[in-house]
Amino acid sequence: MARNPLADTLGVPADDLAGLVATLRARGETVATAESLTGGLVAAALTSVPGSSAVVRGGLVVYATELKARLAGVDPAPLAEHGPVHPAVAEQLAEGARRTCGASWGIGLTGVAGPDPQDGIEPGVVHLAVSGPGVTAVHTIGVDGNRHQVRAAAVRAAFDLLRAQFEEPAAG
Repeated sequence: MARNPLADTLGVPADDLAGLVATLRARGETVATAESLTGGLVAAALTSVPGSSAVVRGGLVVYATELKARLAGVDPAPLAEHGPVHPAVAEQLAEGARRTCGASWGIGLTGVAGPDPQDGIEPGVVHLAVSGPGVTAVHTIGVDGNRHQVRAAAVRAAFDLLRAQFEEPAAG
């Protein structure tokens, strides 16, 4: 396997990333992202794999709160009630990425990379979700570290969550 400098920077084994793309391709499925704190890193990592154009539909960078509603279709009510860093927002980002980009799978991420808290939420809190055929999984992680470490951990966790859905029996 050729080196993948972006995967190296994020701490994602290049073989694992290529394997994820290969799995999607073998399943005839596609993926899209809606990213806040990661600012497009999940989509960038996926598209760093040769042949990823067969499975990556696109991505939404919804860093600004109002874009979460406008571009990804997040219901404004949870945004107003809980703020942009909440598990329900991550879930709706994943569903919105899937719907907006016409993908089999959507990945949504929101959180606080730091260095400062946001709306009373400490740096290192990350909510991520994966939405796919008959399943939506939401996960929250806490990461100690600087801004880069938080964002890199969020990317790795998103890939782990997606990969876990392939290992689960299909809902139906």
